[in-house]
Amino acid sequence: MRGEIVVALDAMGGDHAPRALVEGALKARREWGIRVLLVGDEERIRAELEQLGGGDGLEEHIVHAPLVVGMDEEGAWAFRHKPDSSVAVAARLVREGKAQAMVSAGNTGAAMAAATLCWGRLKGIKRPAIAVPLPSAGSRVFLLDAGANPDCQPEHLRQFALLGSVYASLAEGGEWPRVGLINIGEEEGKGNELAREAHRLLRGDHRINFVGNVEGRELLSGKADVVVTDGFTGNVILKTVEGIASLMANWLLEEVSRLGESKAGEFVPVLLKLRERMDYRNLGGAPLLGVKGVCIIAHGRSDATAVGNSIRVAAEAVRQGLPGRTEALLAEMEA
Repeated sequence: MRGEIVVALDAMGGDHAPRALVEGALKARREWGIRVLLVGDEERIRAELEQLGGGDGLEEHIVHAPLVVGMDEEGAWAFRHKPDSSVAVAARLVREGKAQAMVSAGNTGAAMAAATLCWGRLKGIKRPAIAVPLPSAGSRVFLLDAGANPDCQPEHLRQFALLGSVYASLAEGGEWPRVGLINIGEEEGKGNELAREAHRLLRGDHRINFVGNVEGRELLSGKADVVVTDGFTGNVILKTVEGIASLMANWLLEEVSRLGESKAGEFVPVLLKLRERMDYRNLGGAPLLGVKGVCIIAHGRSDATAVGNSIRVAAEAVRQGLPGRTEALLAEMEA
């Protein structure tokens, strides 16, 4: 897409709103030239811009939304009963063509409801899914669903596999991705009823390059390029991986610090680079696949760096024509 990319940012969503969201928008504007519509409480947003020393013109791109969806509110209910909330207004800006994408670090259910109800789902998709890239022994592996759908049916996991296959193919530009199913064992008959029936559906769909069950220890091994599971399990996996990565990075730095200044100096640059590769903030947010628009779900704990990168990821998805190309590939697979 040519021209300036415009991203609608839910400036009131997340643990550090609105400061981190406003600061992240400034980062995206200054570093990548992305125009951001700051959606939320106008008075609070203006106050943050003043404290940050000026908004590089962002003061002219505030869209007032007086309400906020709390993290404890049910997403669809909140969207319907709070039409003037920041996440709902951000989604409408995309529907009206005033923005090409939206980013939210707030209530995931509300963001999914807003995107789904405002824009609609891609043909044949019953449930959108969050696709999170994780580092792996190969390159990276895409985990779906990472939290949008805690309760799933086997058919939903089959659709997640299709969405993940298309997204990984577009993102990596390689061969048709290998798809694995998160399970407690490699054997076909392992797992609960959801896993067993999903295994049958995935194995029987010729459009999916299914490589079988993937145990937790194999998730980052490079066995699969896409792994699917329900949103409850996926979110637990994601946060466990984040916690382990942070713990390991801190342990390594502690051990190196005990070597003494002369020896530690050799290792610190390598460890800092490793920590940077493992830092979720540098990846930005994750796309909500299956909706007719670009919606990036950012981490609830996002700071300015994470928010800025989430806006960057949203702009990249717009430039790539992600929803349209996904729909076109899905249609080709149906033919």
